[in-house]
Amino acid sequence: MKVFFSALVLILGLTTVSFAQKGVLKFKEETHKFGKVPQGTPVTHEFVFTNTGSDPVILSNVTVSCGCTTPVWSKEPVLPGKTGSVKATFNAAAAGPFNKPVTVFSNTEGGSITLYLNGEVVPKSAAKPSSK
Repeated sequence: MKVFFSALVLILGLTTVSFAQKGVLKFKEETHKFGKVPQGTPVTHEFVFTNTGSDPVILSNVTVSCGCTTPVWSKEPVLPGKTGSVKATFNAAAAGPFNKPVTVFSNTEGGSITLYLNGEVVPKSAAKPSSK
């Protein structure tokens, strides 16, 4: 029985250690609201994150839902306690509301997180303040 208990404690201890030694992405925000954006005007937002884990975080890929959004992300490993970023530029070509997902893939426990850009593209004339 003592051997069984010792083995169980060892297994649980190793499991805890393996989870504790992961990088963890903590974004300052997961959704950015642009509000009203003039049609034909690209807008960019930078999502900043901190690695709150104990191992370096590596962003392996960032995907978007269409060609209207372009991502740029930290390519170097982000060490524990340090920050990195994912910038996303949305080309506001078509009028109307938008909610664009930006999916970040990494070596963290969940493997991915989805960020969002949203707002409303309005015709340029509607976005300009009136002169009256």
